[in-house]
Amino acid sequence: MSDVMQASLPHATPHARFIGSEIYRHSSYGAWHPLRVPRVSTVMDLARSIGWLPPAQFITSPRAKAAALTGYHTPTYLAALQAAEAAQSVSEQIRLKHNLGTPSNPIFKEMFRRPATAAGASLLAGELLRDGGVIYSPAGGTHHGLPDRANGFCYLNDPVLAIQSLRRNGAQKIAYIDIDAHHPDGVEHAFAYDADTLQISVHEVNRWPRTGALADMGVGQVYNLPVPAGLNDTEMALIRDTLILPLVADFGPDAIVLQCGADAVAEDRQSRLALSNNAHWAIVAALRPLSPRYLVLGGGGYNPWSVGRLWTGVWATLNGYDIPDVLPPASQAILGALTWTSPLRKHHPEAHWITTLRDTPREGPISDAVRTGVQSLAMRRPRWA
Repeated sequence: MSDVMQASLPHATPHARFIGSEIYRHSSYGAWHPLRVPRVSTVMDLARSIGWLPPAQFITSPRAKAAALTGYHTPTYLAALQAAEAAQSVSEQIRLKHNLGTPSNPIFKEMFRRPATAAGASLLAGELLRDGGVIYSPAGGTHHGLPDRANGFCYLNDPVLAIQSLRRNGAQKIAYIDIDAHHPDGVEHAFAYDADTLQISVHEVNRWPRTGALADMGVGQVYNLPVPAGLNDTEMALIRDTLILPLVADFGPDAIVLQCGADAVAEDRQSRLALSNNAHWAIVAALRPLSPRYLVLGGGGYNPWSVGRLWTGVWATLNGYDIPDVLPPASQAILGALTWTSPLRKHHPEAHWITTLRDTPREGPISDAVRTGVQSLAMRRPRWA
């Protein structure tokens, strides 16, 4: 085992395993940052309240040491990130060079320790999946991080580190699927010219970082589908069945990494997409049988109720649990205790955000833009040997 692990591991189990940490319970990017809201701790609490997260399936995430992160990140940047955490400040030179101390990537108390914990989970996941299995790390999915710069709320790029770890542990062909509302520019930067990494991203057109055009191909293993505002469940089902699943099945991956960002649902204010959480869960379930190794990460998600409900449902899906129509009182109390305050107002939850996990399906017509984009990418679909 690598030096990212700082504690003994539980014995392997045929069930899905959940990697989490208490660091996310009280760590915040700041009072007005979109990542001020609780996310991973809500998932842990909800899953336990329903009886879905016994100790045998839970792994406390290790914190990756800087030396374990140099597979993608430069030593200079890692040193600057650690120094910024220690000093709680950066010089103008460091801010400009490494994009630290900005509104998107602010100085906060755990600005190295928190992302290093998510990165430690992804590195560990690659090791634990050596002989196959399913692992869920909702703190992961920081897909914008660049080798020498923080980028888009992401100080480190744990999906890249996960793919590298999986490859070190026997998985040669890896499929990376990203259904976050934002394009995974950092992951594409790392693997656009790697023929053994299939990349599929479904993201909102003209949404930051405004990369991932339909024509961007790398060496042919990159499939970007920018989708219009208002994307509904029917359209995502078409994308899933006509594009994502055939591409992955043809590729025959040794491992699948799914970035399951929760910001594409209608309640999230960081996008204009209109999915229900059912669309995410259907993709989670459909990908599982297509590879012996399956790692599911979190990602975006900025409404504390919708992200907590969606990601808890991901865990239920990975374990084959039936999602109840009405949550037990203990679970409703967890959701009822959440708060979400923005600079201009306090947000109030809708009733079903407290009482249920499952959204009402958001079906609708298939737009010409979605249909044309899917057809364009499907025509590029190769047949791998």
